[in-house]
Amino acid sequence: MPIFSSVKRAATKIALIACTVVLTACASTNGARNADGIFDPYEQDNRKVHAFNRKLDEKLVRPAASGYSSFLPDEVENSVSHFAENLGQPSIMVNSLLQGDLRGVGLSMARFLTNTLLGFGGLLDPAETWEIAEHDTDFGETLYKWGAGEGAYIELPGLGPSTVRATTGKVVDLFTNPLSYVVGSPEKYYGTLASTSSRLSDRDRYSSTIDSILYESEDSYAQARLIYLQNRRFALGDEGSASSAEDPYSDPYEDPYAQ
Repeated sequence: MPIFSSVKRAATKIALIACTVVLTACASTNGARNADGIFDPYEQDNRKVHAFNRKLDEKLVRPAASGYSSFLPDEVENSVSHFAENLGQPSIMVNSLLQGDLRGVGLSMARFLTNTLLGFGGLLDPAETWEIAEHDTDFGETLYKWGAGEGAYIELPGLGPSTVRATTGKVVDLFTNPLSYVVGSPEKYYGTLASTSSRLSDRDRYSSTIDSILYESEDSYAQARLIYLQNRRFALGDEGSASSAEDPYSDPYEDPYAQ
């Protein structure tokens, strides 16, 4: 059958990518860290990218986010965000399976089926009403579970703070969602559009926190770097990292760099 053939091809592609990535990532080391547990050998280049990202945010992203949220009713914004989150659940299932987390697979599957069948394709979130716990993961976490080192800190153009391991995970996650192999065009791009819209909503919703980091900090680069690494390590449970001892944000939604 075409669907099973597509899924088989997807599984083969993910397996090949994963093997290549693991061999590369596991061979990398964390390198020498400073007193805050930060390994940033590319700081000079990263600061240039950070300056570009700040300008991009100031001139384009922040105004677009404000306009988007002002134009759309809150109910519509929330529905778009629910839709984007729901379309990402199959990728979470795949990564949970790769991590051997069967509970995570079950939670993601339950949320996906509930919201797809009873939430008008994911526009609503009845899974929350039924108290089905949220579960989130990505291939960056999969690599962490497999023992790959964090690698150097890097800032990505347009995407912001990351690490070598997390960036590798972002690339692989482009291929880990089974829906992208079974849904035709243009429907397969709805998720990308919804995800972009959801990020605009988040940019406006947490505008005060993000603005304080980018435009009010004495050194916005260092501040953004520290916040990202602290929260990412805390989320992974990376107890071996110096900056992961405590959660800098009691509410993860207050973290503008949560990944």
